[in-house]
Amino acid sequence: MEAAMSILENVQPKNVFHYFEEICQIPHGSYHTKQISDYLTAFAKEHELEYYQDDLNNVVMIKEATAGYEAASPVILQGHMDMVCEKDAGVEIDFEKDGLDIYIDGDFIKAKGTTLGGDDGIAVAYALAVLADDSLEHPRLEAVITVDEEVGLLGAKDIDLSMLKGHILLNIDSEEEGHFLTSCAGGLSTQTKIPVVYQREQGIKVSLHLHQLEGGHSGAEIDKERANGIIEMGRILKYLEERIQIGLISLEGGLKDNAIPRNVSSSIMILPEDREAFSSYIAEITEILKKEYAISDPNLTLDVQFDKEGSYEVLNPSSLQKVLFYLRNVPNGVMHMSTNIKGLVETSLNAGIMKLNKEELYISTSVRSSVKSRKEELTDRLVYLTEFLGGEISIEGDYPAWEYCADSRLREKVSEVYTRIFQKEPVFEAIHAGLECGMFADKIADLDAVSFGPDMFDIHTPKERLSISSTERVYKFIVEFLRSMK
Repeated sequence: MEAAMSILENVQPKNVFHYFEEICQIPHGSYHTKQISDYLTAFAKEHELEYYQDDLNNVVMIKEATAGYEAASPVILQGHMDMVCEKDAGVEIDFEKDGLDIYIDGDFIKAKGTTLGGDDGIAVAYALAVLADDSLEHPRLEAVITVDEEVGLLGAKDIDLSMLKGHILLNIDSEEEGHFLTSCAGGLSTQTKIPVVYQREQGIKVSLHLHQLEGGHSGAEIDKERANGIIEMGRILKYLEERIQIGLISLEGGLKDNAIPRNVSSSIMILPEDREAFSSYIAEITEILKKEYAISDPNLTLDVQFDKEGSYEVLNPSSLQKVLFYLRNVPNGVMHMSTNIKGLVETSLNAGIMKLNKEELYISTSVRSSVKSRKEELTDRLVYLTEFLGGEISIEGDYPAWEYCADSRLREKVSEVYTRIFQKEPVFEAIHAGLECGMFADKIADLDAVSFGPDMFDIHTPKERLSISSTERVYKFIVEFLRSMK
């Protein structure tokens, strides 16, 4: 019996997409990286590479220089093995057990109903393809594949890099071909818990579902002014509460603190005599939202479903006011634009996960800034707001900004190689999203780094897609860059 042909069997560069498809079949969401980490160590053993695997599942693989490159500066190839696991409503997948259902759509690779994990599976695929190809000419290669980048750069924070000799870092974790990043924002995550109390009330249960928002990466897309489902659901509830009596039964939305939430649901209780007024107010606020977000979120939808009249556990008046006060006053979106680089977001916040349970309202946010004091000031606002409401807040995954290096020989080499291959100059720029380069710069003295990658779109959403032709061009650049290091 013939072996089944892989989905990417005939896609070029064949070796890159061979490994990318294998990666897609291995569950590798953040915090669940043991399986993909073991896959990488098995690869290293198969190819007789020096390798290191730590307790966090970070993996380092080393391949010595080819003949004639012994004196060349070692090059660090770096990416992360974890992906953001988002899916469309109704899609059945267990991200801890199941692989992705990938397919080809013209020039793009996509996954049916889920994120693709091109961020950052393509970096891992590039590294494996280079390490596996004994025909390539290159200096000493040090492939560093980290864990849990998407939840606070946790792997990069604690990884031991003492075995490395390289001071040149190619971070393959950005999404626009020909654009090479030279600095990025720092950031952190906050976990807020505000205690609540319930009481039993009589009325009609109504379910609200705000969905089909665009969402996106809370760094790369935060400037697009897309609707944040958590913030807008808070707005909807406050709008209703000002007009009729409501009781809050449930509230939930968002999956990752670094993804702009696309789907948020709540259940409320209203009085039977307010049903007609409720419907009128919902029509009003829906029209308002659709008008405001006509460009950024053209498919925004607010669904309403009436349930039976009965007795329900709802937040008591004090708890309801605390929840609404928090949702209407928590900072969100772009806070400051850079005064040094035109068009660059300097400081932002994204409310990414919300869950109302029996004891508390839980909110997780992602704070980003390229200015340390601004990051601290925004965090202080969150602390003040939370403690004012009698809640508690914890801070996780605090990582530094990656500062611009004015004198970079690597940028000169990148520019020379890129221009020679493609007959056009690369673009060097800063980004508001967090990258691991800042962590590595803290660990490796005199580190010279750039971040780049092939064209990817709508990362961190089920619309994520990776350009095949761009992937091939970027691989050509990587191979030629390594060859030129002689």
